[in-house]
Amino acid sequence: MLMNTTLLKGLAIRATDGEIGTVEQFYFDDETWAIRYLIVDTGGWLGGRRVLVSPISVLHTDWRARRVDVELTKKQVEQSPDVNTHEPVSRQHEAAYLGYYGYPGYWGGPYLWGSAFYPAGLALAAKTSTETVADRILRESPDSHLRSSEAVTGYHLEATDGEIGHVDSFVVDDDVWAIRYLEVATRNWWPGNKVLVSPAWVERVSWPESKVYVGLSRETIRNCPEYTDVTAITREYENRLYLHYGRPPYWRDKMEHDPALALNAV
Repeated sequence: MLMNTTLLKGLAIRATDGEIGTVEQFYFDDETWAIRYLIVDTGGWLGGRRVLVSPISVLHTDWRARRVDVELTKKQVEQSPDVNTHEPVSRQHEAAYLGYYGYPGYWGGPYLWGSAFYPAGLALAAKTSTETVADRILRESPDSHLRSSEAVTGYHLEATDGEIGHVDSFVVDDDVWAIRYLEVATRNWWPGNKVLVSPAWVERVSWPESKVYVGLSRETIRNCPEYTDVTAITREYENRLYLHYGRPPYWRDKMEHDPALALNAV
C-alpha cells in the first residue's frame, strides 16, 4: 500500500508485549531509497530515548488504527545497542544493531533487501553468533548511505532547466518499505500545486547544496498528471504518471518476485 509519510509520523509501535513508542521519522538508503529504520521516540518508558526499529521486524501495519505491530519484545528494545539518532549512523553501528537482533546485513545481495526482495525475508534468516557479529563490525567501513527523512525534507528540486520546488514529504510502499515518490511542493513556481517525482528519476542528491537533481525539464513536470493532497494514488493514476514520463514502472520488479502480483496483472 502507498501512504504519505505525514501519516507515518506518530504511528504507535507495538511489540509483542506492549507499546514501545511512536514513529518520529525514518532513515532511508540514498542509493536504493529503501526505508532501513524507523526512528522511534519511546517517550517516558525509556526516559525519552530514541531507538531504531527495522522493517525486518514488522508483522503488520494498520493505518486506520495508526499502529505498527513488530516481532520484538520490550526487553529486546530496551537492551538494544544505543544509536545517536542526531549523528550519522555508521555501518559498524548497523552491523551491531542487526547482529543483536540476529538479522543479516541488507547490503550483501542483489535485491532491495540484500538476499531478499521483501524485508520479511531477512527475518527468516538464522540467528548470527556473537563472534560473527563482532567480526562483521570490525570489517565494516564507517561509511553508510543512510539519510534521515527530516533532514531531506525541504531540499530544493532542480530540473534540467532550473528549480521547480522543494521536497515536502514522501510516499512510501509499506510492502517493501521503500520510498516510491518524493512529494514536491511547487508553490513558489507553480502556485497551489504539488507533483510526484520517482526516486528512479533522481540523477543525484547534493547534500552540501541541499538539492535533489532530476533529469526532467520544468515543462515536462508541469504537464504531468495533476496531484493534490486528496489525490488517491491508484495504479491507474500511477500508469498515467509513468506513461507521461515514458519511464518503466517500479512494479515490474515486484511482479518478478511475487507470482501472485503477476497473476493479478494478467
